[in-house]
Amino acid sequence: MSDVLQQLAQILEQRKLESADKSYVASLYAKGLDSILKKIGEEATETVIAAKGGDKQQIIYETADLWFHCLVLLADQGLGPDDVLQELQRRFGLSGLEEKAQRNK
Repeated sequence: MSDVLQQLAQILEQRKLESADKSYVASLYAKGLDSILKKIGEEATETVIAAKGGDKQQIIYETADLWFHCLVLLADQGLGPDDVLQELQRRFGLSGLEEKAQRNK
């Protein structure tokens, strides 16, 4: 599955070089960080609403939109899915309480 994330990350990097009037992602980059963050907030809200509605297909759809826009943010910040996957790997096997305590040190 992470192959899909890597392929998408490569496309998102390419979109940085494209015209904002021909690419949705390029237009987000052109509008700046606040627009990307606003979109993530919108998609997070839509994901919550879908979950409350209980329609599994809608939850998948909205979560995909949320993940996509989070990948746009990562690319905008010079990061990629591997950075997040490495952090998740670091946390693997730790309880949430242990992990949180380690962050506060």
